[in-house]
Amino acid sequence: MSALNADYVIELLTNYTRETGATVDVLLVGALALQVYGYQDRLTRDVDAEVVGSVKALADFFSRHQIPADLSSNFSSWSVVAMPPGYRDRATDVVRQSQLPVRLLAPIDFVIAKLRWGTDLDLDDATFVAKRFHLTPDQIRAAAAAALAASPQDTALFLFQKTVDLFCQSLPSAEA
Repeated sequence: MSALNADYVIELLTNYTRETGATVDVLLVGALALQVYGYQDRLTRDVDAEVVGSVKALADFFSRHQIPADLSSNFSSWSVVAMPPGYRDRATDVVRQSQLPVRLLAPIDFVIAKLRWGTDLDLDDATFVAKRFHLTPDQIRAAAAAALAASPQDTALFLFQKTVDLFCQSLPSAEA
């Protein structure tokens, strides 16, 4: 399978709603969101999204098109570290069709999502978005603190906090 791009996936989603008559609300949370943010060279072979609607039916649809998809009705539960409260409300529209709203995580929430995993590729993605949208270390630390406050107590929170600290140290400081 070749690499996916956001336009192709949105076209497939449009076909899905046309074929099934179903309404599906999709929040892109992975590399497809990164493409929409402007990182055109970031390739992906799967769809990572939070879905309001039938997750199973949409997963089956993607499967019939040979597209791996990590779909869930609650993206925050993909890690012990919760997403910052309100992440759904901060999401921005990419497509606003009656049966198919497609949204992206707000840049700050995307950075937190990537820091929750903390792989080298995730950190590269987070760095691109933080620089592209001029996110400051203070903004990232505040969002991380909100995520930590919403998370159950677990030793993984310590690792997340260390990842956030190291990531923020790697960013240029905001100039006054």
